[in-house]
Amino acid sequence: MSAYPDDRYPLSALTGKIITAAKVVRQELGPGFNEVLYQRALALELPAHGVEFTREVWIDVYYKDQRIGRKRVDFVAGDATGNVMVEIKAKSALEPVDFMQTLSYLKASGFKIGLLINFGAAKLEVKRIAN
Repeated sequence: MSAYPDDRYPLSALTGKIITAAKVVRQELGPGFNEVLYQRALALELPAHGVEFTREVWIDVYYKDQRIGRKRVDFVAGDATGNVMVEIKAKSALEPVDFMQTLSYLKASGFKIGLLINFGAAKLEVKRIAN
């Protein structure tokens, strides 16, 4: 069982599994790598925690019911309880633009819960975001 479920949040058990997997990746690799290496490592770690996923998922973006383009999200991860969108960063600190981007992707995708995970800070940063 994950050490990070928080019943205040929807899909808490699932997000807890993802956070636990991210913590293992961060402990193994440490800081300083680029985003794609953390993505690859997380892709290897998620199944060990019972989490299925698809990497680099394209979502359609609409304006007034018209499709105007597509954006890529890092992961859609899930289990029997549902799915969450996961965005990965590898920077010294999360910035407001990271939250805005993740929330915009979450709204465009239709998913209700997203995780913003930053592997590049002095300590692993994780933010749960609800749509």
